[in-house]
Amino acid sequence: MAAAVCKLFNNVKLDIGPSTDDGFYYDFDMEHRLAPEDFPAIEAEIRSIIKAGLPFERLEVSRAEAAAAFAGQTYKLERLADIPEGETVSLYRCGAFVDLCRGPHVATTADIGAVKLMAVAGSYYRGDEKNAMLQRLYGMADVSQEALDAALTRIEEAKKRDHRKLGKELELFSISEDVGPGLAHWHPKGARIRVAIEDYWRREHFRAGYEMIFTPHVGRSQLWETSGHLNFYREGMFPSMNLTEGEGSHASVDQYYVRPMNCPFHIQIYKTRRYSYRDLPLRWAELGTVYRYEKEGARLGLLRVRGFTQDDAHIFCTPEQIEGEVRSTVKFALHILRRFGFTDVTAYLSTRPEKAVGLPERWEQATHSLESALKAEGIAYHVDEGGGAFYGPKIDLKIKDALGRPWQLSTIQFDFNLPERFNLSYIGEDGKEHQPYMVHRALLGSLERFFGILIEHYAGAFPVWLAPEQVRLLPITAGQIDYVKGIEAKLREADIRVTVDADNEKLGAKIRKAQLEKVPYMLVVGGRDVEAGVVSVRSREAGDQGAMTVDAFMELLKVALKA
Repeated sequence: MAAAVCKLFNNVKLDIGPSTDDGFYYDFDMEHRLAPEDFPAIEAEIRSIIKAGLPFERLEVSRAEAAAAFAGQTYKLERLADIPEGETVSLYRCGAFVDLCRGPHVATTADIGAVKLMAVAGSYYRGDEKNAMLQRLYGMADVSQEALDAALTRIEEAKKRDHRKLGKELELFSISEDVGPGLAHWHPKGARIRVAIEDYWRREHFRAGYEMIFTPHVGRSQLWETSGHLNFYREGMFPSMNLTEGEGSHASVDQYYVRPMNCPFHIQIYKTRRYSYRDLPLRWAELGTVYRYEKEGARLGLLRVRGFTQDDAHIFCTPEQIEGEVRSTVKFALHILRRFGFTDVTAYLSTRPEKAVGLPERWEQATHSLESALKAEGIAYHVDEGGGAFYGPKIDLKIKDALGRPWQLSTIQFDFNLPERFNLSYIGEDGKEHQPYMVHRALLGSLERFFGILIEHYAGAFPVWLAPEQVRLLPITAGQIDYVKGIEAKLREADIRVTVDADNEKLGAKIRKAQLEKVPYMLVVGGRDVEAGVVSVRSREAGDQGAMTVDAFMELLKVALKA
């Protein structure tokens, strides 16, 4: 693609062109403003290069030779300077085009099946808004035109399911620029779903032996200094608020930060008393709202926001308890994910990195506990050697949605760092102080991101138990309103989310409206239904279900609510 662009346009400066999960892109600095109208000509040139069967030739060169090859290519020279001393500098030649690249590549351009250009967008050099704006050209490739067409079909389906589009159409949420980018508003229908998620989440946590806690949204700078966030995470935090305490000569200024994490607050509760080994494990959960300064370009609808609520929990336990706690946590995570319809789960086990805190034997025990839990639950997993955080090993669980796209949701992380920083201890069976094991644990990740994934997974047609509106009553004329209102009251008393469409419209229009709004059940009521004491049931998926009594419908609904 880059070779084609360089042939068709003048004065092209090249930056980078990596592959992505769903294709590839290349960043260009050029006078011509690329537009979709340019795509056919670029694609034709790409096909010509593919047809020529040009070989990809790897060249290992000195830095001086590479610099000479990219004379005048400012961005390439800067990327060349990024390569560490002693590391091999490799170029790839394809016909007259030469690029700086690690490789590897296919043998020749003839090995490339089919290519399609997808979009063009602006992108700051190195992702920094202070740098030059480049043009990013996106493309896709596959082994054949048939395979590419299938991938493009999946992309079109993904566009239809885009949570930003459906969120607006179904009135689930919005993000107001007047309030601030990356700050979500949950509308009544979206809030109904959130309440259903939270109610289920809390109930299951209590059943699993967790206790709920609530903690502040802000904390003094000393807290974040002790936790290490001000040293390691300051760029991801909102600026401090300076608050003056006292007056005159007694005045002092305190710095407060809105929290980017919940863990230091949970630790503060632990520190309010002394614990014995008999008190452990402690499992404390919180739907805690945090705030992170996500920059422009990183934010994406609900999937990457500045204010979000984590389904957070921390487990404090003894070394002897850790393997059982990890295993029950993995089992619990799978139980929760399956309830939301995610059954295809893969785990990633990340082990000790080169720079790490904590004794090696603790790392070994913690890693063994994580791996044993995965094996015991029969979960397929991959080992990411050295991929753990500096403070401990972890398990990440990735699910696949209805389109087969992977999403990382649950995480179970050991932490040898914070217990030491905050000097946590418990009294062991030997009467001496010991440092507890601490596990960070999130199952859904954040409610905002999880909701965005749910919207796309179900294409807005939520299962009955999650649907913001489970039943809509459709009286054919005003003459059935009183009868319908009685049914509405009975359903509400049974905690069914129900509304009445009393608009003066034809029945067909009411049904179409309910279908577009993805309501699971419609109860049509005409004069004969009132006389017979029944309702005519329509299902979102199955259509007409026939007439039945309200009690019979409620039995049908009970079954649907468990699905």
